[in-house]
Amino acid sequence: MKKVALFLANGFEEIEALATVDILRRARIAVETISIAEEKTVTGAHNIPVIADKTFQEADFSGVEVLVLPGGMPGAKNLNEHEALKKLITQFDAEGKLIAAICAAPMVLGGLALLKDKRATCYPGFEAELTGAQTTGENVVVDGNITTGRGPGLVFEFALRLVEQIAGLKTRQEVQNGLLL
Repeated sequence: MKKVALFLANGFEEIEALATVDILRRARIAVETISIAEEKTVTGAHNIPVIADKTFQEADFSGVEVLVLPGGMPGAKNLNEHEALKKLITQFDAEGKLIAAICAAPMVLGGLALLKDKRATCYPGFEAELTGAQTTGENVVVDGNITTGRGPGLVFEFALRLVEQIAGLKTRQEVQNGLLL
């Protein structure tokens, strides 16, 4: 089973991060939350503190096959300013590994030119940050190894799409049914 790293930056969108972790774990997918701050406690955009599994410095990404970036502001901006994370994302893209970002977080991928000539979506108003992308306005877009989602109200669709990509349609349907969706 593929291992997932979901990154938390101060100002992250709590719904996007925690619902994604919850849904992936319901599918029995190994997910580690990684703080890009120096400490494990990260405070979301709505002042909810969350304790990450590890800090970026403590994390071992050698077994990780999927990176997930939740949005929120200034969370997405903070992710975008973390040079080691951007280097890791670039490496994953070069290896064709799955990268997912929702809400404002696709701006990180856009800034790295990873969305050039790809279809993508994001929170309304961030389209200009998706350099070179064909922005669709769809809820969730998969183009190659990159999955993007539009925003917090669509996190179930976003996370279930990741479940499908990682564990298959049958597992997605099981989790979806269990959530009464």
